[in-house]
Amino acid sequence: MLKNYTKEGQKLPLFGIGPYLIAGIGLITAVSIVLFSYVFKIGILDGIWTRIFRTAGILLMVSGAAVWFIGAVKSGMDESITENKLKTTGIYAWTRNPMYSGWWFLVTGISLMWHNIFMIAIFFVNWAFLTVVLINTEEKWLAGLYGQEYLDYKKRVNRCIPLKR
Repeated sequence: MLKNYTKEGQKLPLFGIGPYLIAGIGLITAVSIVLFSYVFKIGILDGIWTRIFRTAGILLMVSGAAVWFIGAVKSGMDESITENKLKTTGIYAWTRNPMYSGWWFLVTGISLMWHNIFMIAIFFVNWAFLTVVLINTEEKWLAGLYGQEYLDYKKRVNRCIPLKR
């Protein structure tokens, strides 16, 4: 994987699989928007549904940007990575992956702007994609690096939905 270490002895890459994972959900969403709204022209809602979908989309975009910003900029995660410490406080007490969650909400919000009923399914497709990739990459890395401390953390904190268990 990426080896963008910034400090000798750092065990995890600073960016990990993030850029690829975000590109993946972005591509899934973009292809779905084009197919459902422009190629097949199916599932497009109008009337009050346009307002409902767009309002929900704006709320998700704002929420996603806030969750990403807190996780990426305000949490001190870079320091935890370079110091090889498991981050479990702040927003990381609510979700194990706030940066991925933020992008997931943001991309979902963008998809709702097309007020297409089929875009609701893409929310779940992207969640499944995130889940499978994270289980098979970062969660394995973190379990190997932090052992029981990470396994206990996994039991307490959701993977992508920032809600207390």
